[in-house]
Amino acid sequence: MKAKHLLTYIAGAIMICLSAISFTSAPQQTIPAMQKDKPTIVLVHGAFADGSSWNKVIPILQKKGFQTIAVQNPLTSLADDVKFVERAFNEVEGDIILVGHSWGGVVITQAGNNDKVKALVYVAAYAPDEGQSIESINKDAFEVRKIPNTPGLAHPIITDGFIRLREEDVINHFAQDLPKEEAKLIAAGQGRYHTSTLTAQVTNPAWKNKPSYFVVSDNDHIISPIIEAEMAKNMKAITYHLPTSHVAMLAKPEKVAEVILKAAGDN
Repeated sequence: MKAKHLLTYIAGAIMICLSAISFTSAPQQTIPAMQKDKPTIVLVHGAFADGSSWNKVIPILQKKGFQTIAVQNPLTSLADDVKFVERAFNEVEGDIILVGHSWGGVVITQAGNNDKVKALVYVAAYAPDEGQSIESINKDAFEVRKIPNTPGLAHPIITDGFIRLREEDVINHFAQDLPKEEAKLIAAGQGRYHTSTLTAQVTNPAWKNKPSYFVVSDNDHIISPIIEAEMAKNMKAITYHLPTSHVAMLAKPEKVAEVILKAAGDN
């Protein structure tokens, strides 16, 4: 072999070897061992919201080594929202801690029967019993038992069967303990919530068979704190009270994360 050809051959061989080394030494996209032993936390947002409503809680959970999924449920019906949550379940190999805010509490009550779900966490949420709906819960509380109604839903805007809140109601009643500019962002990005969800009934409440935790927002203007506390008692949930608006996870993210971590066994 001529010297020139020999040098070309050697150079080519070196490049192939370097490429092989580079390929085999590339980091593998695997879940760290610390996370494999922990449950995945699945977060379900409520009405007039989206997955970003958990943005202050997620970094706290991730820092503790928990895989976290914030579901972007469409708010079109109970069945649709449950399907979106179940789709998230399919991404998870191990145990799940299922968390729901507001309307998301109805969703996790129905979806939480999945065998992967080991505990439920309700954050200023509805937790219906079998055959109950948001409408029936509120009718019993406000019309039959005359519990003082909340002002946050007094003047909703309904278009094509979907409900949204006026900006001033978000500022004054939905997120009244957040800075005004932050509340305005929530108002601008709010999800539209279909009216059929108000009468959707739960058929098999998961909290009857799973450990449950409940964060009651004592200054809630959307769901009456009295109703929240009654539902928590009915569930025999481990209950915590926070002096916050309806969006406790944005007003007191560290405290809400603390409850979720307790449910996940991280004490």
